[in-house]
Amino acid sequence: MPNWNEVILEIHQEKKNHPHINPLDTVRRKYLNRISSITGRNIIAYYSGWLQKPGAADTAVNDKDKSGFMLTINKLDRSRGLDLILHTPGGDIAATESLVDYLYAMFDKDIRVIVPQISMSAGTMIAFASKEIVMGKHSNLGPIDPQMGGLACQAVLNEFEQAKNDIKANPHAASLWQVIISKYHPTFLLACQQAIDWSEKMVFEWLKNNMCGGDEDKVNRIIETFANHTVQKSHARHISKQECENIGLNITDLEDDQDLQDAVFTTHHAFMHTFSNTLAVKIIENHNGIAYIEQSAPPANK
Repeated sequence: MPNWNEVILEIHQEKKNHPHINPLDTVRRKYLNRISSITGRNIIAYYSGWLQKPGAADTAVNDKDKSGFMLTINKLDRSRGLDLILHTPGGDIAATESLVDYLYAMFDKDIRVIVPQISMSAGTMIAFASKEIVMGKHSNLGPIDPQMGGLACQAVLNEFEQAKNDIKANPHAASLWQVIISKYHPTFLLACQQAIDWSEKMVFEWLKNNMCGGDEDKVNRIIETFANHTVQKSHARHISKQECENIGLNITDLEDDQDLQDAVFTTHHAFMHTFSNTLAVKIIENHNGIAYIEQSAPPANK
């Protein structure tokens, strides 16, 4: 299978052979279809261009994604199950819950997730809804502790608890803590706790009823690792395949199937080239070439 540079050459050759057809689309769809021919399953790639276009709108998981999945699932033979390729920074919890509910309605629990590089935050939560996660040595998941306004909810609660204990032990510290705590609006602490409870309950049910086969002890170990801000230290932490295996997730090594690994890598390269050379910021696409594409606004003329 082509490597990064060979994919570029294939794209250039495709452009010469068929100048009136977008070569990026042609090459990307060729290898998505190759993955399906190897696995015998439906393939949907959910790709974000946040790495190529940091700060662009619509790169995160949001409610518009449902339209993309509705489009790409339509007319698929759902008895073949779904292999969902994820490359995302995460996003909105409510949108994530709604999306998983829809995927379950379409494919029941016959969903496998493939992570070519990174699936963070809400992307990790979606992976937890599957029966199996395919990862390579280079692949990473991320913590699922909820964020609000860029702040880790658990860190906010921990800081408030620290303030209470410090003021109780040393009342003169109240003036210092007042400056720090005053940045939170009155309902913020409750909202943080509710977000934590909501996300953990949601993931608990998905893991229990699919990947973990009802083993609640295993589910609790996974959540304690991935949802505990005190353990992970940063929402941006990259959690390796080995750690995912050690904690009890059902992980399959991408390297076990050379043909699949080659096809997944080449598809990943093709998506990265697409984001680098077009206005696309998100692509949801199936193995039949049906795609939903979000684009960023072109730069204003100076």
